[in-house]
Amino acid sequence: MLNGKIIKALIPVRAGSERVKNKNIRPFAGSNLLEIKIKQLQQIDRLDGIIVNSDSDEMLEIAKNFGVETFKRDIYYATSEVSANQFYENIAKNFTGDVILLSNVTSPLIKTETIIKLIDTFTTLNTDNYDSLTTATDVKEFLWENNQPLNYNPRQKPRSQDLPKILSLNHAIGIMDKHTMIKYKDIVGAKPLIIPIAKEEAIDIDNEIDFEFAEFMYKKYRMDKKCQI
Repeated sequence: MLNGKIIKALIPVRAGSERVKNKNIRPFAGSNLLEIKIKQLQQIDRLDGIIVNSDSDEMLEIAKNFGVETFKRDIYYATSEVSANQFYENIAKNFTGDVILLSNVTSPLIKTETIIKLIDTFTTLNTDNYDSLTTATDVKEFLWENNQPLNYNPRQKPRSQDLPKILSLNHAIGIMDKHTMIKYKDIVGAKPLIIPIAKEEAIDIDNEIDFEFAEFMYKKYRMDKKCQI
């Protein structure tokens, strides 16, 4: 319970991944991304439950085998035609709980202890100042658009570490009230607290190279007794 509210983890997965075929359930470090995420979240006693939301009967069956809740998503909300805003609104409307901890399987390297800290941080938020929490990654790169620099002066070029602090949302973890997600149709509310996490924890699988690199790093960190995922 979170301040009297039921907090559950929500794992959205779909069958029709395009860039990496079957990425959610294809072999990954002796398991698969969905199983790894369910097992990780089951270690967190601050959660009142875990829900796997999917259009895939195979993925829902995996979830049932681990004893977690499932919701069969309407196929339209698992297609490429649906907008991100429609997707967030739909999964929130079909969520059984008060507070959503959205956890994507495509971020397998975020540590359990990091997720616990994020939950604890959200628990203590002043709701007058913040209505959501989401993870991000520091972007220390020389960015250009339309042949123009975005974040630095080429005539006074700084060191990369001295570039402005720009954050890129990595969608590893997002926490917000169910009704806030329905209202804004996003994992980011009107007053988000954006928390940078370590770059290695923020690795997101979006293509084949990401998949192979994440698997390599996952195996490396899993073998490192000082750095458990």
